[in-house]
Amino acid sequence: MESGDSQHKKLNKYACACAIVGSMISIIFGYDTGVMSGAMIFIKEEFTIKESQLEILAGILNLCALVGSLCAGRTSDYLGRRYTIVVASVIFMLGSILMGWAPTYGVLLAGRCTAGVGVGFALMIAPVYAAEISSANTRGLLSSLPEIGLSSGILLGYISNSLFANLSLKLGWRMMLGIAAIPSLFLAIGVLWMPESPRWLIMQGRLGEAKKIMYKVCDDGEEAEQRLKVIKKAAGIDEDCKSDVVEVPRKAQGEIGVWKELLIRPTPQVRRMLIAGVGIHFFEHATGVEAVILYGPRIFKKAGVLVRKKLLLAQVGVGLTKLIFITISTFIMDKVGRRKLLFISLAGMVVSLMGIGTCLTVVEHSETKLLWALVMSLIFVYMFIMFFNVGICPVCWVYSSEIFPTKLRAAGASLSVAVNRLMNATVSMSFLSLSKAITLGGSFFLFGSVAVVALIFVYFCLPETKGRGLEDMEEIFTKKKDTNK
Repeated sequence: MESGDSQHKKLNKYACACAIVGSMISIIFGYDTGVMSGAMIFIKEEFTIKESQLEILAGILNLCALVGSLCAGRTSDYLGRRYTIVVASVIFMLGSILMGWAPTYGVLLAGRCTAGVGVGFALMIAPVYAAEISSANTRGLLSSLPEIGLSSGILLGYISNSLFANLSLKLGWRMMLGIAAIPSLFLAIGVLWMPESPRWLIMQGRLGEAKKIMYKVCDDGEEAEQRLKVIKKAAGIDEDCKSDVVEVPRKAQGEIGVWKELLIRPTPQVRRMLIAGVGIHFFEHATGVEAVILYGPRIFKKAGVLVRKKLLLAQVGVGLTKLIFITISTFIMDKVGRRKLLFISLAGMVVSLMGIGTCLTVVEHSETKLLWALVMSLIFVYMFIMFFNVGICPVCWVYSSEIFPTKLRAAGASLSVAVNRLMNATVSMSFLSLSKAITLGGSFFLFGSVAVVALIFVYFCLPETKGRGLEDMEEIFTKKKDTNK
């Protein structure tokens, strides 16, 4: 298998370059997420819209991303991983153009919906492509690159808020949102120079093309041949087959076959994979990160930061913290392991969320401005961002892109991402209403309680996958009682 000696091999530069290019789409999406937190201040002022309309504007992207992610699974199986990234870039570019033009709230919402579909495609395909092109010992690093891209984009979005805030009301927020169309166009063109996933090529029976690419993404011929044999075996192809093009068994290649095997009649192993993949994505957003990323200025304002410029700068600090710690996580994930990072991350998040809830509750019940509560609120917010990004944020994307069998990987990852976007949209579109119903502090106590449940879930449902080949996952998710049948 890919484990064993491969753990001691160095990072392949060609595979790394491919994963970096494939992850660029995440920078663009991250930018849109980050920039909207500040743009909403100016959008509300120009269109004089209600709080409920702001919630819809914030969350509709994720509902549309849910649709995009479900479509992306089948699209990537049909078109290939590379062309699916092109599709994501083009759709997002069209959405950005609409948002940058937006003469009315309705057009702005339409642009946000269009961009959301592109986001769904991007979130599903970028980590899958990276996972399929990398070896077992570097898969955690390369599959985390989309999250580094996402964090970089969020930081750029926050910086853009500060830069364009000085322009006129009508031009400023439109520049913030519309400028993302330019990198989307360049990425759509640049991705065409990338190689296709060798695993996808083998599933199509194109062994000759897969072999050429595999020799490029591996450091030596022995590793390439070993990985090719394992993937061919998983695809039902004779390991010693030397033909460049073969007929691949199609029993699970059709859309009905894939979804039937994944949802209707899954094996015990696939069922556990599905619970793990969907569950970890559920908890990533159910613990409230979107409340901090998207509504950070409101939280800081409630804590006592009242000047608009300082609010935006405080949000830049959130973006910088996110980028620093997700980068650290990316480079240690293959050494520390997925489970250990998740335990550290969730434990820290529980403490941070309870701290934020306590400080905001004290502020809400105080008639005077409390400096210590303001300082501690900021510290706990940054602590939460730190722990979130050192563990659950990158791990959930790596985990869901690596655990499913090759023929089910795209569908399994797309379903996991769909749940991710659903929860993102739920928090985005309900946080303002939730905070009014149970107070701002109470909302964070609720998120902290969910993080405790997430800890229990990780302990019982997520086995360690560090250093194991993609074709080893069914063995990892097999319990002893299954093997004794």
